[in-house]
Amino acid sequence: MPMHYLYLTLAVMFETIGTTALQASQQFTRVMPTLVAVFAYGLAFYLLGLTLKFMPVGVVYAIWSGLGIVFIAVIGFVIFGQRLDLPAVIGLVLIVAGILVIHLLSNSTQH
Repeated sequence: MPMHYLYLTLAVMFETIGTTALQASQQFTRVMPTLVAVFAYGLAFYLLGLTLKFMPVGVVYAIWSGLGIVFIAVIGFVIFGQRLDLPAVIGLVLIVAGILVIHLLSNSTQH
């Protein structure tokens, strides 16, 4: 795996951790989840910046935000008991399909 994909994967992972901690912070009223959110978001943006040395910003952001949306929706369902209706699930599947099209078919993933 090229390093920029590792950076992007880690950026998505830390963004997902940050967003999960943001929900757990209960509007910044709980200290530990708030600190985790700030640290995770900082690391996510740093890794996102490293990825931008190798890939165009539009493609990076599409992959980063799309995967983050899907992972947070799944975490919201599993951990926080948030329900997803059929249109939401279809939308998430379309996001994943779009990411796959970019990754597998586009030449835009390299500068």
